[in-house]
Amino acid sequence: MTTFQTILQKFGEKGEKTGWTYIEIPVQIAHEIKPDTKLGFRVKGFVDKFPVKLLALLPMGEGDFIIPMNAQIRKGIRKEEGAMVTLNFEEDTDELPQSEELMMCLEDEPKALEVFLKLPKSHQTYYSKWIESAKTIETKTKRISMTVQGMLMGMTYPEMLKYYRGLS
Repeated sequence: MTTFQTILQKFGEKGEKTGWTYIEIPVQIAHEIKPDTKLGFRVKGFVDKFPVKLLALLPMGEGDFIIPMNAQIRKGIRKEEGAMVTLNFEEDTDELPQSEELMMCLEDEPKALEVFLKLPKSHQTYYSKWIESAKTIETKTKRISMTVQGMLMGMTYPEMLKYYRGLS
């Protein structure tokens, strides 16, 4: 387990990352966790005393990485931009979970399931995380339905979202 301290930061104008709260992981710390990597990877451990898992280190060029600090983590540590945090991380090699409800619904639509299973594992996980992050059962149900229909139409995630935005 690698332990270090850093400061919560917030992006100003930074394209899709505008307004994100994040922590910066210097290249030497990233290499302590996962030697000689330049690609993103996942970590688990603690931000202060708040347990975390499946956190993605995102490469930022020059060898450094960032980890977005979502609202759940910020609430858990009760800190915002500018605060010092202690991190205890190790590489997270656990299997990424899939949404059980999504998989059950895809099994009812063999063509959709076939398309879904041809996606890279990281894309499958993205759909599952999006579905599982829904705050209400109605939203979760809607997202599952959108995903199954999107798979039946052979759409990528961005294509599916654009399609459904056009219907509203």
